[in-house]
Amino acid sequence: MSDQASTLKEAETPRSDQHLSAERSPGIALLSRSGSPCTMVIPIISGSVEVGRGSHHMEQDQRMSRRHARIVYDGRRFLATDLGSHNGTAVDGKPIPSQQQVEIQRVIRMGDSLFAVYHDITPLYQRGVIISAGKVLGPALQDVFAIAKQSALFGDTLHITGESGAGKEMAAHAFHESGPRAGGPFVAVNCAAIPQGVAERLLFGARRGAYSGADSHAEGYIQAAAGGTLFLDEVGDLDLQVQAKLLRVIETKELLPLGANRPHRVEIHICSATNKDLKLLVTQGRFREDLYYRIARPCVHIPPLRKRLEEIPYLIDAAVKRTTTMAQVHPSLIETCLLRPWPGNIRELIVEVRSAVQNAAIQTCPRIESRHLPEGAGTILRALGQPQEGMLDDYTPPSIRATDPAECARIEQALRMQQGNVAATARALGLHRTQLRRLIERHGIDPQRFSPDAGAHKIDLDK
Repeated sequence: MSDQASTLKEAETPRSDQHLSAERSPGIALLSRSGSPCTMVIPIISGSVEVGRGSHHMEQDQRMSRRHARIVYDGRRFLATDLGSHNGTAVDGKPIPSQQQVEIQRVIRMGDSLFAVYHDITPLYQRGVIISAGKVLGPALQDVFAIAKQSALFGDTLHITGESGAGKEMAAHAFHESGPRAGGPFVAVNCAAIPQGVAERLLFGARRGAYSGADSHAEGYIQAAAGGTLFLDEVGDLDLQVQAKLLRVIETKELLPLGANRPHRVEIHICSATNKDLKLLVTQGRFREDLYYRIARPCVHIPPLRKRLEEIPYLIDAAVKRTTTMAQVHPSLIETCLLRPWPGNIRELIVEVRSAVQNAAIQTCPRIESRHLPEGAGTILRALGQPQEGMLDDYTPPSIRATDPAECARIEQALRMQQGNVAATARALGLHRTQLRRLIERHGIDPQRFSPDAGAHKIDLDK
């Protein structure tokens, strides 16, 4: 996220003319107007709210009617009714008939304005979206940063959990920059990328003659981070022997490089991160219990981007402005990005938006639209044939239509690879079984076609 520092400014969150209590309160938030990011909160105080051009002190969207749509919250669901608007209303990417009530799962479009629904809009109402030093921080990330800063002031370790690309290194930087060693180095190490057998040498360093070919002293990552912070990403992938030596460094503040006779003092903060369950690794004997208790507290969890919708328009705006100043963002691009789960989170979103910018430029199109996104960008079907246990269990696609041939083809390819076994296909796609069942039904796919004994029996979707 640091590469967006030159494009972002401080954001404000206007409030509507309604007031919220301190209690949990539902509502909608205007996240984008005519392709530009914004944040305006509209609480649903009495069970429903009408939205139209100029209402709730919003800047006017000329494609929005004066009485455009009504949003109802029944205590469990959000329901939208188009009130006969001139340009129509779309719910989760699909136009809805006038005067017909339709459930909203994520996003509603009125004119060129995009709104998201929130079961509790209070955090966004109270804190809004902060954009500072190249970072986009919705309420959830603001909480993460607050914990990281407090941990740096009162301790020397922090453990961060969250999916790949969600912003763990960003939180690690906040931990480093808020502590007494902010002036020291910040050294990030991807433990999963260290070749087995050399982790000890790379982390702890080595003296000349410690092994064949060691012609000079070699400084390790820990020594390089002395006086600052060592960030161990995917710490659960460290070898058990290395874990034991790391624990000693943390407890004694002494470092013994390979081939050295005596340890030397090292002052360091340790920030660790993982997208795995360290407790589970401990029970499996793959992570030391004593090291777990030393580095896993305090712990902060970073929610995935699909739970931080208010950040997405700002991230898109930053990625586009950093790539070009010659094209405008079309609302369809933002709408599509809001509806997709982005399993690669911020990292994936930025890469795919930049690809969309390039595709628009190749086509000499002055606007970057949804159609310019690469095929399958941000979808839950990104890792065919690669089991991802528990991946995106909390996500239900709001509007995947059977008319989308790319999505249909991916599901069919996965079913073919798993010979029609729906449960195995769900695991391969990183989906919960019920989510895949809904997709199969929406696309009208018959899993039986892919079974080795097709025709002999009907495949059970609950299998």
